[in-house]
Amino acid sequence: MAVLNITPDSFSDGGQLFSQKEIDIDKVLRTVEAMIDESADIIDLGGESTRPGATPITVQQELDRVIPVLELLSKRFDTIFSVDTSSPEVMLEADKAGAHLINDVRALRREGALDAALETGLPVCLMHMQNGPKSMQHNPQYQNVVSDVINFLDRRKLQCIAAGIPSDQILLDPGFGFGKTLDHNLALFSGLTQLAEQNHPIVVGLSRKSMIGQILDAEVNDRLIGSVTMALLSTQKIFSVGGSVILRVHDVKETKQALDVWHATEK
Repeated sequence: MAVLNITPDSFSDGGQLFSQKEIDIDKVLRTVEAMIDESADIIDLGGESTRPGATPITVQQELDRVIPVLELLSKRFDTIFSVDTSSPEVMLEADKAGAHLINDVRALRREGALDAALETGLPVCLMHMQNGPKSMQHNPQYQNVVSDVINFLDRRKLQCIAAGIPSDQILLDPGFGFGKTLDHNLALFSGLTQLAEQNHPIVVGLSRKSMIGQILDAEVNDRLIGSVTMALLSTQKIFSVGGSVILRVHDVKETKQALDVWHATEK
């Protein structure tokens, strides 16, 4: 799953697809074409930054960023498009514009989101986040981060199933970096096998995250090796218990190369 942020303020690549404060469509097209050439299976399109401390935007701003781009991309490219949104209005319009998956960092907790997701009939990814982007890194606390995250995702999953979303259309994301300290993230990483035993595909988003920066004392643009290493290790963990994983990454080519080498040595 390749990250395509149509935002001016995302933590790693905010503003890269903008020119003079406007979305640069030619740059978007070139970027997506490169991602697909590098073997991305899913393009994850987001119009709202959810980095720590991010300023909320209006629903109309999110619609204006996401929907025209998604309409163009879905007509141009034969691939899977995911929309990273918590807004029910965006979910409904994204479905019409060609989305194949709803990826919600708030696990469909925003008012109307669960009903909207059900109406689209699309698969959904439910992510764990303690509090919201504005305050999630203000002293996050857990009794046991692994069991707390698993219990939260299990509750959200059951609520979705009760509402009518089929179990086999639900993906789970532990939410690395969303309301978690470095120790929390490392403990959660160690517990990936327990999460994978929930029998749902696991979306792992570790690419360029601050936990890698803290481990390596590296700025965001110097986290490639750490990101690829974490992607490979998380895949090994989840595969070890027969689970399935979707890696949400910025660096598609390098991650794919690491996985190809690993698969070759496992034969």
